[in-house]
Amino acid sequence: MARVKSTSARRHRKFLARAKGFKQARRVRIQAAKEALLHAGQYAYHGRKLRKRDLRSLWIIRLNSAVREEGLSYSKFVAGLKKAEIELDRKILADIAVNDPNTFKKIVEIVK
Repeated sequence: MARVKSTSARRHRKFLARAKGFKQARRVRIQAAKEALLHAGQYAYHGRKLRKRDLRSLWIIRLNSAVREEGLSYSKFVAGLKKAEIELDRKILADIAVNDPNTFKKIVEIVK
């Protein structure tokens, strides 16, 4: 008859493998690793939300500075985009402003 291997040992090995790179007891002891992994998961989830927020604010900052060079404020620019029915999001507009200033000037002229 074949020997039955422990399922809890396999589960413990999985926890410790995921805790690789942690310091001290968090990578050696199962209970500490489990708790550290729970917190790490919460921080990662929250961090993904923060990254979206940070990037959006970065795009707005880039757009604001590019639009001000053209003699317009950010809020008037966004209002003008809606009025002109130009449906480009902030990410694309910021990319155009940085990488293709001529096209961005044309967009600003349309908005004015």
